[in-house]
Amino acid sequence: MSPENLIAICLTLPLLAFALNFAFSKVPNLREGSTVTIATIVFAAAWALSRSVFAGQRPELAIGEILPGFAIRFQVEPLGMLFALVATGLWILTTVYAAGYMRGHHEKHQTRFFGCFAVAIFAALAAAFSANLFTLFVAYELMTVSTYPLVTHHGDEEARGGGRVYLGILLSTSIAFFMLAIAWTGSVAGTLDFRAGGILSDAYKSGSISQTGLGVLLGLYAFGIGKAALMPFHRWLPAAMVAPTPVSALLHAVAVVKVGVFSVMKVAIYIFGIDLLHSSGVNVWLMYVAGYTLLVASLVAMTKDNLKARLAYSTIGQLAYITLGAAIANPSAVIGGGMHIAMHAVGKITLFFCAGAIYVAAHKKNISDMRGLGRQMPYTFAAFAIASISIIGLPPGGGAWSKWFLAIGTVESGHYALTAALMISSLLNIAYLVPIPVLAFMSPPEDSDSTKTIHEAPLACVIPLCMTAIGSVLLFFAAESIYEVLLPITK
Repeated sequence: MSPENLIAICLTLPLLAFALNFAFSKVPNLREGSTVTIATIVFAAAWALSRSVFAGQRPELAIGEILPGFAIRFQVEPLGMLFALVATGLWILTTVYAAGYMRGHHEKHQTRFFGCFAVAIFAALAAAFSANLFTLFVAYELMTVSTYPLVTHHGDEEARGGGRVYLGILLSTSIAFFMLAIAWTGSVAGTLDFRAGGILSDAYKSGSISQTGLGVLLGLYAFGIGKAALMPFHRWLPAAMVAPTPVSALLHAVAVVKVGVFSVMKVAIYIFGIDLLHSSGVNVWLMYVAGYTLLVASLVAMTKDNLKARLAYSTIGQLAYITLGAAIANPSAVIGGGMHIAMHAVGKITLFFCAGAIYVAAHKKNISDMRGLGRQMPYTFAAFAIASISIIGLPPGGGAWSKWFLAIGTVESGHYALTAALMISSLLNIAYLVPIPVLAFMSPPEDSDSTKTIHEAPLACVIPLCMTAIGSVLLFFAAESIYEVLLPITK
């Protein structure tokens, strides 16, 4: 099958899953079975497509122009292909997990949930394969709109309040900053297409945009892409934790935040170009904003007793690692940032899967209430410990390699304060993650009689979290392959 047809399959089948969810709304097994089947086919198509992309090809699929200069067009390059593989692979496991969670917790509106989830995956793939800023922006906004019903799924006042913060921050930043940045880029560069080496270098050399202008434009992108959760535009992410845990997994690992940091990476590499960012020096302020975010978010995470809240602030810090890689703009840091998209996705989805399993089985949200639970839920807390190792950046977790390349990038840039920030942040990761499985396994339960009645969550929850935990380890050994995949984006 041609690469163009494979792109079309990846983009159309999630929409078919959306339709089938409502067609089979009264038959849950068919509804969820069709989604898992389609997710598997999409992953297989993405895997087949990756062979041509990683061999050096850049397959394209043009849909058409909305207006002159505003075309919906897709072109697959290595970074987008890696993101697509992560999103489609985790879609399969998240669907299985969500079925177990939603049924185990007797959630309402499950058809709407799985339907919106499929649209979010479509938006993620459209962003991954986008060939220009216009296509990326459309996919980015669709992601926001399609996930709003997921955030407000419970329909109570708390959910509606969280949804207002979520929608308000993400839409306001994209309209006020991201859209303005795209218009400015088009006016000075004459195109919105992504291009190796960037499209702004010629405009800068010709004087169409000044160094100060470049710095302002970079700021518009950095804060306009609110899904990257740079401080101070990060509050939407903790607010969205009112959603069911499978949605949190979608937000933090599969789609939403990854679309944000992926967009930051695309802009840095294919709009500015890493050579221009490095030579002009307009990237330095963004490096330190990312460094500040990763440190402060880690400190805040330590203060949270609610498990999902702690993991939410952990995500803000981990996303800043990827933004830092893009901002440093040297090959080591860019590869480290690209690697961290995959490494963090698999590790963090495991942590949220575990949080949801704990809630389904034990109805506990706060870490302080989890004493002794590890003896009743050994698989869940063992998976949590394994994924924590990856998030911290220790072998044999995949995150060890992404953080290694990021640290090398900070050293090569000469910004040793950022090297220190990375090291301190990893120590803070230990401080807020490791005590959780230690408390569960090593501390006696507060009420031994009630704890004895607790068992592992349904298999549909436990099997996916075990698989993603194993995936966190397997990524450690796949680092060389991922490095070779990402190397072309640095040239």
